[in-house]
Amino acid sequence: MGYGLLGTLIMSIIMLIGTGTGISPLPEPVPLAIAKGLLGSLAKPVLMLFAVITHFGYGALWGAVLFNWVKADGTIWHGLGWGVMLWLIMELIVLPLLGWGIFGSAITPKIAIATLVLHVIYGGTLGWGLNRMKSSQVNQ
Repeated sequence: MGYGLLGTLIMSIIMLIGTGTGISPLPEPVPLAIAKGLLGSLAKPVLMLFAVITHFGYGALWGAVLFNWVKADGTIWHGLGWGVMLWLIMELIVLPLLGWGIFGSAITPKIAIATLVLHVIYGGTLGWGLNRMKSSQVNQ
């Protein structure tokens, strides 16, 4: 779970920098868009808090699921594949539910690339963590 939280933190920082600087093709961070869709027009601080808590919980949960699936045999490739799988779920299910279209096509296809990069960072962090755990177990 810890590496899932770390991966979520890194991808969130990059997402917020991209959004804040205007580099990101996303109209807003996906967790915030989901919070708005679920909670409606609550005050922005409430929506942000909900978005942050659920995004980090989601990242930690999927990190734990991956760890339990691969256990001590995890590699960076497992993590990268996991990140791509989660990206596909977002692109094919979540973004259409937000009205952004498959792969963000209702807004811009650049969303698909930007979110892929973020999910590869998340998955790479998970895989690195799994590999690090495996290496520390071998050295004991």
